[in-house]
Amino acid sequence: MDARRKVQLLRERPGRRSRAGPPPKGTLVAIGGHEDRVGDKHILRAVADRLGRDGKIVVCTVATEEPHELWEEYESAFRSLDVPHVYRLDIESREDASSERAMRILEGASGVFFTGGDQLKITSQIGDTATCARVREIFEQGGVVAGTSAGASVMSETMLVTNNSDAPDRTASALLMAPGLGFASDMLIDQHFSERGRMARLIGAISQNPHVLGVGIDEDTALILEHERDFRVLGAGGVFVVDASKTTRSSIGEEKAERTLSTFGIAVHMLSQGDRFDLSTRTPSAHSAESMERVEAALKREATGD
Repeated sequence: MDARRKVQLLRERPGRRSRAGPPPKGTLVAIGGHEDRVGDKHILRAVADRLGRDGKIVVCTVATEEPHELWEEYESAFRSLDVPHVYRLDIESREDASSERAMRILEGASGVFFTGGDQLKITSQIGDTATCARVREIFEQGGVVAGTSAGASVMSETMLVTNNSDAPDRTASALLMAPGLGFASDMLIDQHFSERGRMARLIGAISQNPHVLGVGIDEDTALILEHERDFRVLGAGGVFVVDASKTTRSSIGEEKAERTLSTFGIAVHMLSQGDRFDLSTRTPSAHSAESMERVEAALKREATGD
């Protein structure tokens, strides 16, 4: 299909997930930021090994103020991991995001990687455009969608944008949230989690709607989600899961904005490499770090044909 027809088709059929449809066949990789790009590159390797033998990855630099520098870093990293086709998609306007050029770049892609930066730049520039619809199409057909830092936050249906207050444990009016791209259903993803002390703001965010699961990802750490069933953890840090579904009391709707939030009965799980979290039952299970290494080694052998 030529690029012009692809743009027309995706405009007619925007990339909005139907909950009545089957789960996506693809893999979501959400990274907490500052992943290793020059050493073992264990997280980027996990992305590369899921692209297939003749894989093509598109690095989207829309979020960053330094697109050229970041593109050079990721191009070098993915090529060193033997990804045969590495392309850059730099979007400066919504017109760019629905252009024939963007469709040509995304044609045949088996993965899309969103860099860090400002998550609002991602959603405001590509939300409900042909690019967004095409990325969802790649995901639903079995491709990889990965993002780091801001690129991880946009995976949520609702994303944390910032905290207006110097005290992140104040009630919810101090929090700013916005719609994300919605690749991760019923989850709110935060990043740079332990490094920037973001537990209180994540609790405040999910207290607004305990139906949503809070997920905080440390730097150089990733969650790998497949078929929306469960995720496993890869990397040097932890993934924190905050479940407010059994909250017995919350002052979120009672107190003034300057008052400290009070909430009881929240469950917090801390997972490390290898551990698994079942999204349907909201339960973690312990697995060794070595078990994840074996999984990734098997994927690498499959990807290289060894």
